[in-house]
Amino acid sequence: MAESFEVALTVNGTHRTARVPARRLLSDLLRHDLGLTGTHVGCEHGVCGCCTVLLDGDPVRSCLMFAVTAAGHDVTTVEGLAAPDGTPSPVQRAFRECHGLQCGFCTPGFLCTVTALLRETPRPTRDQVLEGISGNLCRCTGYQNIVKSVHRAADLLSGSGGCGGSSPRNEHSGSGGCGGSSPRNEHSGSGGCWGSSPGDETAEES
Repeated sequence: MAESFEVALTVNGTHRTARVPARRLLSDLLRHDLGLTGTHVGCEHGVCGCCTVLLDGDPVRSCLMFAVTAAGHDVTTVEGLAAPDGTPSPVQRAFRECHGLQCGFCTPGFLCTVTALLRETPRPTRDQVLEGISGNLCRCTGYQNIVKSVHRAADLLSGSGGCGGSSPRNEHSGSGGCGGSSPRNEHSGSGGCWGSSPGDETAEES
């Protein structure tokens, strides 16, 4: 019989214990032992970033980490990002508003990564965003809306309103924000998360 160990750690603010085999991965502890299936497992080699969680506030690949090494630490999964009453965090809200997901499989990892990124760099440039999320892969999108989601989250966290500088209460008024212009007007250059098409974004980079 494989040797097992008692692991005690804090997960999403709650003290948890589990007896696990020595080689049980943190991702498996979270998903199978604790029932926190929001943490997804993709490549199982630490490449895709789907399994990213926060360990003492820093993003880690839970598929590369043994559960026993997390003993005594504070782990935050995607289930722990929202407020206790279920209100989405600013990062979660931004991804919803800016359509930063499609199938959603990679989203929990992105949310954890971006949460840590904005804690360290509250107002990242586009290049800093791209570098910050470079360890998370998305097979569905071209990353444009993910980048916009990060900037929107930065606005929400700072209290400055939408991507175009509008206040949260005016985010649907056409003055900016992810809702600043409708999809049918996305080529009008009016700003916000709909403000430019992928083609325009490419042109700006060149």
